[in-house]
Amino acid sequence: MAPAAARQGGSLCRTACRQLLFGLLVLSLFCEACKKVTFNVPSKLEAGTLVGRVNLKECLKSAEHISSSDPDFRILEDGSLYTTNIISLSSEEKTFTILLKDIQRHEEKKIHVNLIAHQKKTHKTRHTRDTVLRRTKRRWAPIPSSMMENSLGPFPLQIQQVQSDTAQNYTIYYSATGPGIDRDPKGLFYVERETGNVFATGPVDREQYPEFKIIFYATTADGYSPERPLLHTIKIEDDNDNIPCFTQDFFEFVVPEHCKAGTVVGKVTAEDRDEPYTLHTELRYRIVSEQPPLPKMFFVHPESGVITTLIPQLDREIIGKHMLLMEVRDMAGQSFGLCNTGTVVVNIGDINDNAPYFGHSSYEIQVLENRVNVEILRIPCLDKDEPNSPAWNCRFSIVKGNEDNHFAITTDGRTNEGVLCVVKGLDYEITNLRILEIAASNEIPYAVVPYSSALAQSTCTVRVIVLDDDEGPVFKPCLLPITIDGCMTVGTVVGKYLAEDPETGNSEGISYRIAPGQSNWITIDENSGELRTAKLFDNDMTGRQCNITVFAVDQSGKTGTGTVLVTVGACNNYYPIVTPTDFIMCRDRKPVYITAVTPNESPYSAPFRFDISDRSMGSGWQTTQQDDKSIFLSARNDIPFGIYNIPINVRDNSGRQGTSMVTVNYCDCTTPSDCGISRQAFPAVTLGVWAILAMILGSLLLLLILITLCGCYGTGAVSKHEPDDLANQNLIISNTEAPGEEVMDPNIIPLQAATVNSCDQGVGMGTIGHEVKTGGQSFEMSKGGHQTLESVRGYGQATMEQGRYSYSEWQNFMHSRLGEKVYMCRQDEENKHSEDYVLPYNYEGRGSLAGSVGCCSDQQEEEVLDFLDQLEPKFRTLAETCVKR
Repeated sequence: MAPAAARQGGSLCRTACRQLLFGLLVLSLFCEACKKVTFNVPSKLEAGTLVGRVNLKECLKSAEHISSSDPDFRILEDGSLYTTNIISLSSEEKTFTILLKDIQRHEEKKIHVNLIAHQKKTHKTRHTRDTVLRRTKRRWAPIPSSMMENSLGPFPLQIQQVQSDTAQNYTIYYSATGPGIDRDPKGLFYVERETGNVFATGPVDREQYPEFKIIFYATTADGYSPERPLLHTIKIEDDNDNIPCFTQDFFEFVVPEHCKAGTVVGKVTAEDRDEPYTLHTELRYRIVSEQPPLPKMFFVHPESGVITTLIPQLDREIIGKHMLLMEVRDMAGQSFGLCNTGTVVVNIGDINDNAPYFGHSSYEIQVLENRVNVEILRIPCLDKDEPNSPAWNCRFSIVKGNEDNHFAITTDGRTNEGVLCVVKGLDYEITNLRILEIAASNEIPYAVVPYSSALAQSTCTVRVIVLDDDEGPVFKPCLLPITIDGCMTVGTVVGKYLAEDPETGNSEGISYRIAPGQSNWITIDENSGELRTAKLFDNDMTGRQCNITVFAVDQSGKTGTGTVLVTVGACNNYYPIVTPTDFIMCRDRKPVYITAVTPNESPYSAPFRFDISDRSMGSGWQTTQQDDKSIFLSARNDIPFGIYNIPINVRDNSGRQGTSMVTVNYCDCTTPSDCGISRQAFPAVTLGVWAILAMILGSLLLLLILITLCGCYGTGAVSKHEPDDLANQNLIISNTEAPGEEVMDPNIIPLQAATVNSCDQGVGMGTIGHEVKTGGQSFEMSKGGHQTLESVRGYGQATMEQGRYSYSEWQNFMHSRLGEKVYMCRQDEENKHSEDYVLPYNYEGRGSLAGSVGCCSDQQEEEVLDFLDQLEPKFRTLAETCVKR
């Protein structure tokens, strides 16, 4: 298609002839519409080709059913006839029928369609032109058309012309369908049939119809369409005829008080119906006015419409709402642009910048004792923040005086008052005044805002005066749990449940009984409150529980109630025992760790209580509790080496007890593994019979000398005697049997040690506690308790000085020690124990603090020597020889 100015017109005569022939053909077709319609078409038609248009309304105005007898063709409601497949007309003519039906009127019409393959015109001499007509590229595509919105005319206003190149070969008639032609808005456009000029009949609103898509047809007089239908768009150019409008009648935003400058408050939006992305829709915003007008609090971004704060001085308690008058203007805000206004409401949101406080600093209230779950006081709380907000709602707490949880305080959400209640009964006998300190806070933390400081928590004091009330007995505890062994017999005492008079604090004059209708598992003694089993329990009752209500009635008839929770336990016939029972304790006397076990379950299990059942053993041994199941057993003082059988009594949590015999081998060893093993560090030293005999004789000789000294001490005046030589302190062995000199002064007899030579062992033994040499080696004779001769002499001197010990006590002490050591040496075949008494030494240690036995010569006559009168008969003769007659 091309504009008419670019076309070269034919002669006027040729054009007139073609129009006349076309008109005659159309008249002939309309006259034969219900009988036969003929179309001249090419011999080959592509699928979807428009064959022509048939006027259906001329034949049947209200056709509800339209169909074609040939499936290669389809007919539309507007009469357009299209091919559905590729058609090749082998002959020069093809005939089919179009069937029209009116179902309501029961009418049928048939239209016979005859297709004739047209021939080339013989009068044409320009064969090159025919070749051009067969090309696929034709000028049937005008440039897009446009029309100004709200155009003022004059109308009809030509806006475009369409034309087909096939008009050089055919007489072409133009027509159009679509919006503005035969669809709403109908009649807005039309096309001239002969020229293809397109005209508008009136103004158009772009916002209603931004464009029109119209289909143009180019057909010959006989209905043939040499061109495909043309879809042409007529665009309506925008005119700034619409005022921008806000999307809401008014905007409402919330911003917290005391927020920082630049905080986003909200965003306003507006719309313009004009064409987008043009100056007609480029909007700008500004704040026209604020209420209150000063100071200016807000700013709006001109392009985005985002409102922000200017200063951080918004205070809800001063001004809670701000009103803004907003303007929006198109044309990028230029003065000639269209504008509109809107309203913005900015509500100041509350924060907790005001702490709650009490109207009074103290309150006083009275309450009867034993009242439970009663309201005793309402405490009002004041807050300047927004009512019924988290910053206004108060939360109360008792910060002091409610350690036993007798009181509780809640908040009345309607009045914001603190409601103080007694949740546990108060006891006048315990205290008649309770002082509570109550604090108030909000649901959210206090916010420290600019130009303010942190506030202390508001508190008030409540004095609760407890009034006395005569009350009934009270069980302590109110719920008593007990466990009954499933093996218990009827009448076994399982516990005691007592109540006391709150006024007096004792249980005198109170009787007990079980409430009617209770389980018959236990009974309670009316006077003592003892609980006893009332039946035998089967194995299948293990683990079952029962609540039994018990009444306590005092002499005035007032009643108290308590509950016994009875649990049937497993049948526990086992007692706790100690395992293991054999232990070794070395010379360091490290405590023995003893553990008890039992197969029973709670309460017939841990914690265990341990004690030594034999009191005689308890004087030498002691126990220290380690945990619920074990103890440490240790010696109280120095004890001789040996094996000790200690009865340990173990009591479980329910009171069941059992006794286990614990054997402790107190052994002279470094580690328990050394006990019973021969020493390998030094050569073995064996004490033979002669050595043992020498030890016994030496001890007896020492005792004899002590007795002799004590007998001579009480005869006369005391005079000092200083030995001339240290060697004089030893007894010299002599074969002289002549009698000695008469002893005149008993104090001049020095205390000497015995020297016994043992030829069998080759061991020379000197004074006990001094060196004993054998083969160049030295041995220490004392062991265990370090009972050296020096300590013995010191001990003897202290005894003589105080006058409290007799000779028999000395004899018992020495004989028991010597007998024990001789017995241990006799039992040891490997002579292991001899190593304990004859050992090498380099350091003898300190001497006894009591000094030498020779100090007895310094005693005066006033010293008490009555113990010498208690000597046994066999020593009296020796004593008499020492006494001056």
